[in-house]
Amino acid sequence: MGLRVGIVGYGLAGRYFHAPLLKGCGFEVAAIVTTNEIRQSHAHKDFPGVKVVPTSEELVKERLDLVVVASANIVHAHDALCAINAGIPVVIDKPMGRTYAETKAIIDAGLKAGTPVSTFFNRRWDSNALTIKRVLASGVLGQIHRLESRFERFRPQLNAQSWRENMSAAEGGGQLLDLQSHLISTAIDWFGSAELVMSSVRALRGGADDDSVVVLRHAEGLMSYLSASAVVGAPGPCVRMLGTQGALVIHDLDPQEDLLRSGKYPAGGTWAVPTSSRAYIHRGTEVEEIASENGNYALFYIAVADALAGKAPWPIDNEDVLLVAQLIDQARESSLED
Repeated sequence: MGLRVGIVGYGLAGRYFHAPLLKGCGFEVAAIVTTNEIRQSHAHKDFPGVKVVPTSEELVKERLDLVVVASANIVHAHDALCAINAGIPVVIDKPMGRTYAETKAIIDAGLKAGTPVSTFFNRRWDSNALTIKRVLASGVLGQIHRLESRFERFRPQLNAQSWRENMSAAEGGGQLLDLQSHLISTAIDWFGSAELVMSSVRALRGGADDDSVVVLRHAEGLMSYLSASAVVGAPGPCVRMLGTQGALVIHDLDPQEDLLRSGKYPAGGTWAVPTSSRAYIHRGTEVEEIASENGNYALFYIAVADALAGKAPWPIDNEDVLLVAQLIDQARESSLED
């Protein structure tokens, strides 16, 4: 059998992201934490014979090679520390912590215990991210001077069932933590360390923050404009990257999330269907469609398996995790709306 993994939480993140990716990469999902009866039935349906337990304290009593924390943000630290204190390596769904201080406390606990800790910045392995890395390496756009990256949707009504849309920032709710984590993570992966220039963080629907713009400055003055909003009636392209010799425009996300939500998974760590977005190079009125890379979130867990075997480093550098947390704290504190 493969590496034995326990999953804490079996909602959206646990059931539709981590579980199918772990299954596709050959991990054995041995135990799941949930007290929700519907989710308990989902767990048994998806993994017949899986052990379902009520707490992370019970989970870590199992013989496990990895714990995946996919619970609500408010209990990430508690669940991660249970695994760390039991000496079990842990992957935490983004964001690792609700604040820089909480994130650092988790990482420091792992270092003190000698237990590996990482976080799930899966968007670094979507089609857009992999295509951008190839385009950057080619130099075809000349010197890059601006990135615009977006998660913009039109959902004018709050979802009363979503803790992300209703919990306060202190409890772990809001899109600054949920979506800007991805936008900032990918921006620093492409262009390196950054400092905050400006931010606007608002709650337009009366719940948690649901509209934010974060502006970062990277080396040599390159600027990233990052937008996450649930109240955009005309969403912009996912990516518009501007260089001195042209621009890369990608309008949509790849289909991986839809595939995972529909019950499909990357068997053997590879998708059996195309998972690319459509990408275009613009030079004024001249527009050229280019080949884009197939996205594959399974690459994260393939790298985790290699790290557990001592063959490779963990796929996400914790210095990046800390920088993302720091920039999110700064964005909240310095928001123009405060």
